[in-house]
Amino acid sequence: MATSTLSRVSRVRRQLPSSPWLFAAPGLLITGAFVLYPFLSTLANAFTDRRTLVPGRFVGLANFRELLHDDMFWTGLRNSTLYVLGVVPALVILPLLLALLVQKNIPGITFFRSAFYTPVVASIVVVGLIWVWLLDERGLINSLLATVGAGRVGFLSDQWLLLLSAMAVTVWKGLGYYMIIYLAALADVPRELHEAAAVDGAGAVRRFLTVTVPAVRSTMVLVGALSSVAAFKVFSEVYLMAGPNGGPAGEDTTLVMLVQRTGTGLTGRVGYASALSVVVFAVTVALMLLVLRADRRDEA
Repeated sequence: MATSTLSRVSRVRRQLPSSPWLFAAPGLLITGAFVLYPFLSTLANAFTDRRTLVPGRFVGLANFRELLHDDMFWTGLRNSTLYVLGVVPALVILPLLLALLVQKNIPGITFFRSAFYTPVVASIVVVGLIWVWLLDERGLINSLLATVGAGRVGFLSDQWLLLLSAMAVTVWKGLGYYMIIYLAALADVPRELHEAAAVDGAGAVRRFLTVTVPAVRSTMVLVGALSSVAAFKVFSEVYLMAGPNGGPAGEDTTLVMLVQRTGTGLTGRVGYASALSVVVFAVTVALMLLVLRADRRDEA
């Protein structure tokens, strides 16, 4: 019986040698059309002076040399870097603490798990508009401050407060997503380790530092890598709160916002925007490699 089954399988394979590729073809076509081709096209355009309606000619490294003398590029790089430094530590630590909180089986905890995850499924446009309504100078928060006699705060008009407000929105929206990742990792932590540490006299904080953190360290590295890339490529939060010009005098512009502003429109500089995109891609890859290298060094 087994021999006849194997012979039928081998006969089918001889008759349809390309059948695995037929199953993989739809996914490969979609990936090639919407991922690989745009990537290669952007890489090629980065070395041209192409515009939206004008075919470009090869200019070598001219776009990249121009980047070095573009003040807006350095402003965008500064803001994107600050965004990573401000958002990533919060998204690595706070979701872990939140996961420890909702991991407990107490009455009503399912409601809180759903509530914490709700911002994740909400549209970023809706979330951004809600926070703009809250933080505007005539918004809810400033109205409450005025009611108690405090002065109004320019959350959306001050350069640094606007950037910090956008960071808060990113952290608030990402807490539930990374909480779910930590919940999956905490489920694999043996309860016996906590019990043994408790018998040795370790308190809650010490058990967290000596048992929980080492057990989920690889997950923390994963969260750090994912949040670093997402933070460096931030667009929607800052765009919705600062406007298309990037806040006062464009001082809150991020690199991705600069790419969008430079490369769109009838006179968009597609070649220059492609060079900016290549820089963004290179930096995000470097961030991931740095995180992975730091993880390997800690393991060693």
